[in-house]
Amino acid sequence: MEYDFHDESHQVLVADDEKVIREILSDFLTMEGYVVRTVEDGRSALQELEQRSYDLVITDLKMPRMGGIELLEEINRRGLSVLTVIMTGFGTVETAIDAMKKGAYDYILKPFKVEEVIHIVQRGLEKQRLQQENLLLREAISIYTMSEALTKSLSLDHVLEIIVSTTLKESAADVAALLLVNKINGQFEVKLRRSKNASKFEQGVEELNLVEILEHYREERPILYHRARASRFFLRSAPGHQLASFISVPLKIRQEIIGMLNAYAYTRGAKFSEGRRKMLSILADRASSAIDNARLFQNLQNTLQQTIEGFARAVETNDTYTRGHSDRVMLYSRLIAEGLGLGKEHTRRICTAALMHDIGKIGIPLDALNKPQKLTKEEYEIFKEHPDRGRRILEPIDFLKDIVPAVYHHHEQYDGTGYPLGLKGEEIPLEARVLAVADTYDAMTSDRAYRSALSHEIAVAELKRCTATQFDPRIVAIFILEIEKYHKKKQDEEEEKEREKHESAGNDDQPKARG
Repeated sequence: MEYDFHDESHQVLVADDEKVIREILSDFLTMEGYVVRTVEDGRSALQELEQRSYDLVITDLKMPRMGGIELLEEINRRGLSVLTVIMTGFGTVETAIDAMKKGAYDYILKPFKVEEVIHIVQRGLEKQRLQQENLLLREAISIYTMSEALTKSLSLDHVLEIIVSTTLKESAADVAALLLVNKINGQFEVKLRRSKNASKFEQGVEELNLVEILEHYREERPILYHRARASRFFLRSAPGHQLASFISVPLKIRQEIIGMLNAYAYTRGAKFSEGRRKMLSILADRASSAIDNARLFQNLQNTLQQTIEGFARAVETNDTYTRGHSDRVMLYSRLIAEGLGLGKEHTRRICTAALMHDIGKIGIPLDALNKPQKLTKEEYEIFKEHPDRGRRILEPIDFLKDIVPAVYHHHEQYDGTGYPLGLKGEEIPLEARVLAVADTYDAMTSDRAYRSALSHEIAVAELKRCTATQFDPRIVAIFILEIEKYHKKKQDEEEEKEREKHESAGNDDQPKARG
């Protein structure tokens, strides 16, 4: 019989090779309201601890196959959360000290008084209760701390990281994973998965039985199961690992399930408690609201950004000479950012700035800027206003403030002769130095009213000529390297398409077999 995990009774395991000792302790402890199971040696005790969760172990010091000290060492090595009491008829001060050093809670000498054993058990379980209350208090503080962190962040990626990291830490799980429902296809997708030991637990991923999990969610049945009983929630287990315990709690917004938060324990003998499950349920409730807010904010950001991008592209739509310019500058800027080894977020910021770098040209007369003749001094001064116009358009939009320096300074020059502020060298923001190279290269290789497009070779030569005066030398070198790789890749793709086209045409010419 396996005891139900909701059972409030404390569970005690007695390990002794003397049957009469086992029976006496079992009878008296049972009368005190404890659930007691007995085994005859340390090895059997370990097997029992791997199958069930116990609050306290009373073990004899001398037993066949495995004695009490060896059992205690194995309990410690496996990280099992259980109090251990050593008893023996051959006790000495040295053995007592040795047992206590190895983590034993207490020490009983045979022959013992039953009242003495019961007192030690009660005292030990009371200590354990206080420790668990402290743990619950720490968990409550952690949930409060997490809630505070969530309210300060509207980045969905950051919110997910906080939730999964807190779950992994506070549940003492080996793996924690957060899944969200894809609104388009209705499928659950793993958004973030973390483990205490990535090399050990990330080699294989289990496949969930979503039908069984969702049925439990709908019927509001808690999902907290161990070992074989947890297998119903999986179509395929993680290769090379045997699940010891599993918790799954739903993420809900207005009674609609938007995802799930899962905790996995693979350590042998590990067993999540009902308190852990309740803690994760509270955490999931806070997490659901944070995810919903982050999504709403993200949608608002996307809508506003799309509107701004629309304005930026609208400027080019009416100008046959600059149509598609911002998209190409974004492509070249991305190549440079990747060549510099910048992170995903930094690269995204540069690409956004590239797309909007000419937003300040809204309101500037295009007929004056695109005339075949050289601009007059007055027209050139109007043109030079567009970085500052762009700054004034973007600055009031909070989530676009981080791209303002790139937009505002993309016409600065490395030797300090640019505008609007005449910044020099490293004073110019990195993003602006990237845009300067990408913007100039596209301007040179595109048709303009005052000249035809220059070849790639001439444009590259011009970039090299203006290195250290107009452009950052390092960025020019990286851009040339990356654009060559990009062109080579495009050429290879075109040649591959042509090959496939010829092969397909050749196959069509082959005589067909008659059926």
